[in-house]
Amino acid sequence: MNIRVRQGDSFWYYSQLFAIPMPLIIDSNPAENSEALQVGQVVRIPGYFVNFYTIQPGDSFWMIANRLGVHSDMIQLLNPTLSPFNLQTGQTINVPVRVHMPIVQGKRAYDFAAMINDIRQLVTIYPFITSRTIGSSVMGKDLIELRVGRGTKRVHMNGSFHAHEWITTPILMQTLNQYLLALTNQEPVRGLELSPYYESVLLSVVPNVNPDGVDLVVRGLPEEEPYRSEVLEINNESTDFSGWKANIRGVDLNNQYPALWVEEAAVKPGQPSPRDFPGEEPLTEPEAIAMADLAIESDFDRVLAYHTQGEVIFWGFQGLEPEESETIVNEFARVSGFEPIQYVDSYAGYKDWFIQEFQKPGFTVELGRGVNPLPIEQFDEIYQDNLGIFLASLYM
Repeated sequence: MNIRVRQGDSFWYYSQLFAIPMPLIIDSNPAENSEALQVGQVVRIPGYFVNFYTIQPGDSFWMIANRLGVHSDMIQLLNPTLSPFNLQTGQTINVPVRVHMPIVQGKRAYDFAAMINDIRQLVTIYPFITSRTIGSSVMGKDLIELRVGRGTKRVHMNGSFHAHEWITTPILMQTLNQYLLALTNQEPVRGLELSPYYESVLLSVVPNVNPDGVDLVVRGLPEEEPYRSEVLEINNESTDFSGWKANIRGVDLNNQYPALWVEEAAVKPGQPSPRDFPGEEPLTEPEAIAMADLAIESDFDRVLAYHTQGEVIFWGFQGLEPEESETIVNEFARVSGFEPIQYVDSYAGYKDWFIQEFQKPGFTVELGRGVNPLPIEQFDEIYQDNLGIFLASLYM
């Protein structure tokens, strides 16, 4: 929600008036100098949107504010040219509405377009988020990273490396939305006050690593050529893509990393396939390259790669994981009920590569149980399981 600065206004005053933590207001206006706000400049207030109200007989700003449960000066700020003593019946004015409910509704078929629409809304209502494109998919869809927080501890999460595990994307998006709500409304989640973690943690989220593959599973055949013909050929002319793990070129993005890639390639398909083909060599696919570049650039302290299914958490690779990984994964297990598994006979994954390259904690979190793609009816249970892991990733 945008307002215009008046004489004497300050970020501190806005924080008190709107009951929003001052760091969130400062970070929503990074180009502004909080010590020298200029009269007339636009300031963004997070956690609110503007609605319209029609003046009734006898109305005043005070009466309207009292009816809506807001401060009358909020209404004055949104209507700077109006006199509160000369309101006309039938006149339309702006009023602030505090956001109390999540924008993201993840319990649905969640394709790339749905994610983009939700990101746009989140960035508008919570402008202390930063959103940037870190690369593009084979078909040119943006790979988007969202960042929240100002801390020195850097935590990264990602979803949908595998196309038919697309439920991980709305899980991450809705969980992020819950975090933003809790920050702006200063409400605890599971008894945990989250404002201190905004100060101590920089959270990075890439909710959809494989947007082409996800859209193939969720929406079906693309119209564009040559992709339409190529995926049909790879899928033996079947239009049932429910078992498709790969990107649109038939490369398994989570088998693309130079962490015992040769050993993994030796036991996997040797050509493009709906699942498990690791590519002709490591890091050939733009999606995998973008995720590697992001990790190298960002110096993350830990990463969580979300997959389905099994309710297990893989946390080791070739003995290169640091000692703290075990402490962290045991806390993840405690809050979720998932089983920690240190080693598994599968290599060349993003988590494997991260541990190998940086000797920092990396985790593959397998949400839910059943056959992929997991039924959307599991969404609420999976969301609650992951919420504990998400919170633990902030405080551990």
